[in-house]
Amino acid sequence: MQDTETLKITDSLGNVKEYKILYTFKKQSNNKNYIIYTDNTRDNLGNLNIYASIFYPDDNTKLEEIESEEDWNIVEKILTKDYKDEK
Repeated sequence: MQDTETLKITDSLGNVKEYKILYTFKKQSNNKNYIIYTDNTRDNLGNLNIYASIFYPDDNTKLEEIESEEDWNIVEKILTKDYKDEK
């Protein structure tokens, strides 16, 4: 990660895209670090596009795609809790 607020990702074509980091957290039970981020674009319904990955604090060049339902449930709980807290 470049700093605590933004994330730059280079795609397979060499294009660099900047994202705003919304959350980073570590789940103690599985010892994984998660990052939730956005490019501030919206879908057809006006919802903010949000992305999540597993990251490695010791290797800031690597993000891992979330594939398991368990990992997605963890991310969803964080997002749902924050949304409820803002109401």
